Amino acid sequence: MYKIKLYNNIAKVGLDQFTDQYEVGEDTQDEDAIVVRSANLHELDYGKNLKAIARAGAGVNNIDIPTCTKKGIAVFNTPGANANAVKELVFASMLLASRDIYHAIEWAKTQTNNPNLAKDMEKQKKKYAGYELAGKTLGIIGVGGAIGRRVANTALRFDMEVHGYDPYMTVDAAWSLSRWVKHEKEIDGVYKNADFITLHIPQTPDTMNTINKEAIAKMKDGVKIINLARGGLVNEEDMLEALDSGKVAVYVTDFPTPKLAGHPHCIPIPHLGASTAESEENCAVNAAREVMEYLEHGNIENSVNLPRCTMEWNGNYRVVVIHDNKPKMINRITDSFTDENNIENMVNKSRGDIAVTMLDFAQEPTKEALDKVQSIDGIVRVTLYK
Repeated sequence: MYKIKLYNNIAKVGLDQFTDQYEVGEDTQDEDAIVVRSANLHELDYGKNLKAIARAGAGVNNIDIPTCTKKGIAVFNTPGANANAVKELVFASMLLASRDIYHAIEWAKTQTNNPNLAKDMEKQKKKYAGYELAGKTLGIIGVGGAIGRRVANTALRFDMEVHGYDPYMTVDAAWSLSRWVKHEKEIDGVYKNADFITLHIPQTPDTMNTINKEAIAKMKDGVKIINLARGGLVNEEDMLEALDSGKVAVYVTDFPTPKLAGHPHCIPIPHLGASTAESEENCAVNAAREVMEYLEHGNIENSVNLPRCTMEWNGNYRVVVIHDNKPKMINRITDSFTDENNIENMVNKSRGDIAVTMLDFAQEPTKEALDKVQSIDGIVRVTLYK
């Protein structure tokens, strides 16, 4: 019986993926895996039995990734599951920012006792006259991701010019982008050309404060910035200064702070980016499937801290070894097994300083052999599947 502990409300359609082999609940103890949305797990005591954490969403800054990697806990996310929901909100944000719909509605809602509303509207509407998206330039930071690609391709249908920046663009991502998207090799190319800038990158120590005073200085006067990714990507004080000066005409954020929420040129949204029924269901289903595949077969898909490592089941038993990525590790691992434990198939994948070696056997490896592997310097975790 596998034990799954839940944090936050997880969509029922996702929980329905778990079979009778699973005990699933918020009160589960000594869990094999955790499924979480936005709950903060940084103070969590990551138990010895915990093998996986699945984030039903894209961002994983609520999880202590270094500790999980050190303990050999696979951390999964669900890239692309909420991409359409966020993409649609990006375009709603751009329309709100370009047409000043936000303040126009605020004014209209104050006119409940105005008998001359029809006449006053004709006068007032000039104050909120805005601009069309057609012909404007959209800059996308993180154009290679699932959301960034969708935003780019859709923006072209709005007759916008699109400039995208992503130093980690994969070949597959590039194939799914329209050839009319202009790929900027340096982020300054986005700053220089864009009338609108939208962020679609994860929040990491390297990306914190990506939008700061220096970056804003390189942008067009009156640029409009949309942040539906993570609040820490934008330096709050620098943004407030830019809004006060008019350098940034409008800032739309899904992560408002008290200061930003009250600024007249900020449109605050209460973290609605992925908050659609469809998105939550897609994320929950994908998270459940990733956890099940890992717990039952050891296959790793969409992990943020371990390499992608999958293999068809080629034997009766499988051993998955998470280890430091350093020379001669594979030889030392394979030499730990006796002649009776013939390796039917094997795959090794690495990601930075961490690696995964997966081995299939016809006969069950002995406890002595598994203990020998575990004793090798640099081994993080050894798991037997059968």
